[in-house]
Amino acid sequence: MNHTLYETLLSNCSICPRKCHVNRLSGKTGYCGQTSQITAARAALHMWEEPCISGTCGSGAVFFSGCNMGCVFCQNYSIAHSTVQMPISSGRLSDIFLELQEQNACNINLVTPTHFVPQIADAIETAKNQGLVIPIVYNTSGYEEISTLQLLNGLVDIYLPDCKYCSSKLSLRYSNAPDYFEVCGKAIQEMIHQTGAPVFYPPGMHPSDYLSTDSNRLMCASAYNDYVETLSESDTVEESKDYTGPLMKKGVIVRHLVLPGQTTDSRNVIRYLCETFGKDIYISIMNQYTPMPHSVEFPELTRKVTVEEYDALVDDAIDFGLENGFIQGADTAAESFIPAFDFAGLKAKPGR
Repeated sequence: MNHTLYETLLSNCSICPRKCHVNRLSGKTGYCGQTSQITAARAALHMWEEPCISGTCGSGAVFFSGCNMGCVFCQNYSIAHSTVQMPISSGRLSDIFLELQEQNACNINLVTPTHFVPQIADAIETAKNQGLVIPIVYNTSGYEEISTLQLLNGLVDIYLPDCKYCSSKLSLRYSNAPDYFEVCGKAIQEMIHQTGAPVFYPPGMHPSDYLSTDSNRLMCASAYNDYVETLSESDTVEESKDYTGPLMKKGVIVRHLVLPGQTTDSRNVIRYLCETFGKDIYISIMNQYTPMPHSVEFPELTRKVTVEEYDALVDDAIDFGLENGFIQGADTAAESFIPAFDFAGLKAKPGR
């Protein structure tokens, strides 16, 4: 990235819609709780994303510290609020990407990356020049500045944004972001503009092998859906129950975490996504909300989503015309989605 642009972005920070205008280069922290120094809490294979992201070998997830949202119900509270963090250089981040590829990761999964986009863009470019070939996943709250997303055009292959709320009252109450829905909708549109419609690798093919074959055969969304449905109906499905089908090569998957007692807003979110973006995206409807100790000041958030709430919402999504989607089973254990933030994978190995 151009050094002048880098300094401009971080010395008067408007990287995200908060536009706090803090000089993060000086060591001051922005709304995100971070200076210009990259910090993270973990870099390791992660098995708990959507099936076409994690596959059977795991997504190479880098969990960055800090966050520009600050949701009161955050499941990764310790890193979002920067209480768990380790500084790493842009060069070290590039090496981490390559190390995860060596571990057979399906992709590089950038978790909560917004506030470090200029540094991450540099690290991706460096890693690609050194042999990184697996897709880059941008895993975000959806509260994004369009000009910041444009810095990632050509670098990110898969966007994995949330669409948390439709109601400005809820987004204000839980995330101090009354403009969330408008901002998120525009961000998703930019993401689709960059990636195009969802595309998947051939069944059984790992992304790192794709470029070394003569095959240019990729799967569109309808073919992917048909393949997964056929697999689930197969007589041998029990023998292959751990097989998740083809991996995503590029595209947009929009996540919506259902909150207890807020299914009316969830219906509005999913209706909007179906009617506005249709088959250009996948929608992942998540029931994994877990009450956290820091959300006790919000009594309505102190319980899990019921099976009845979730099932009714999925039925509504089908009525809205949802074809490309992921749902979670009733026995989903949300705690399993929260890894140990123990700095795994961040320290350089001897001789690296």
